[in-house]
Amino acid sequence: MSGWEWVSGTLILVGCALAFTAALGIVRFPDTLTRMHAATKPQVVGLMLVLTGAGIDLRGDINAWMLVLIGVFTIITAPVVAHLIGRTAYREQRRRDDLRLRVDELDERRR
Repeated sequence: MSGWEWVSGTLILVGCALAFTAALGIVRFPDTLTRMHAATKPQVVGLMLVLTGAGIDLRGDINAWMLVLIGVFTIITAPVVAHLIGRTAYREQRRRDDLRLRVDELDERRR
């Protein structure tokens, strides 16, 4: 095995481990905001590591550019989806009662 195959395999395994921890966080965390954090941060980083490892393995192949497109669309859409989920959870009051926000920009009493 060459050095590039080791790097590729390591990146893919680390990315899979991050995606697995994100899945565990979604199942185990108690409220929507912490689940949203688990669904976006490690999932996106894990996917980028898997795509990078696959890109190294596919270097020189025309299909490697498809991996770049997948990564770009994921980076663009993940924050938008997380924002919409968080805003919906706030409006439906699906958050912990002990969670105190320092600045509550969506509070109707402030307007």
